[in-house]
Amino acid sequence: MKSCCKEIDAGLLKANQRRVLIVVLGINVLMFFVEIVGGIVGHSTSLLADSLDMLGDALSYGISLFALDQGMRWKARAALVKGIIMMVFGMGVLIEAIAKSFLVVLPSAQVMGVIGFLALAANLGCLLLLTPHKNDDVNLRSTWVCSRNDIIANMGVLVAAAGVILLTSKWPDILVGLGVALVFLTSAYSVLKESLSELQVTTSALEDKARKGP
Repeated sequence: MKSCCKEIDAGLLKANQRRVLIVVLGINVLMFFVEIVGGIVGHSTSLLADSLDMLGDALSYGISLFALDQGMRWKARAALVKGIIMMVFGMGVLIEAIAKSFLVVLPSAQVMGVIGFLALAANLGCLLLLTPHKNDDVNLRSTWVCSRNDIIANMGVLVAAAGVILLTSKWPDILVGLGVALVFLTSAYSVLKESLSELQVTTSALEDKARKGP
């Protein structure tokens, strides 16, 4: 009876995880388009950075959905891919921010503020949905980290918008973009380290099992 209950509980947990990931995937895809259009129209480095992060998260959530029905080894691989995505986008933000520093264009604080608030509300919702599952496994943990970083980035966009208004300068936007990049790179390192450690453990377990034979 206990074994049967555990199987039912595991099935319910997986179903809940799938529903949550589908919802946050949809939110991130929608906000990616909203922010990339806002970043282009508003000439905002921080909004463009956040839009790319939304795209990266959407890809990550898609990978997480695939990994739900897989074993720990596949889940660790999914987390590894997510870490690589975070690292790539962090480097992309750094390059974009440096390039924008050579342009004489003032970003639109109004566009940044409105879209920044929308993105913050969306990501707070995602974080609330993911928090109950953040300790389920390394895959869901890395997904929760992605959502937490989004909120940090959203708050940075709002700070940048206020700075653009107060200083009539592009530099608050550029500096926030650089800060967002550093947060992503730090988190990417953390996710990569954890996933590589999990892969090493699962690989060792498989090798031990192979040596012992059937």
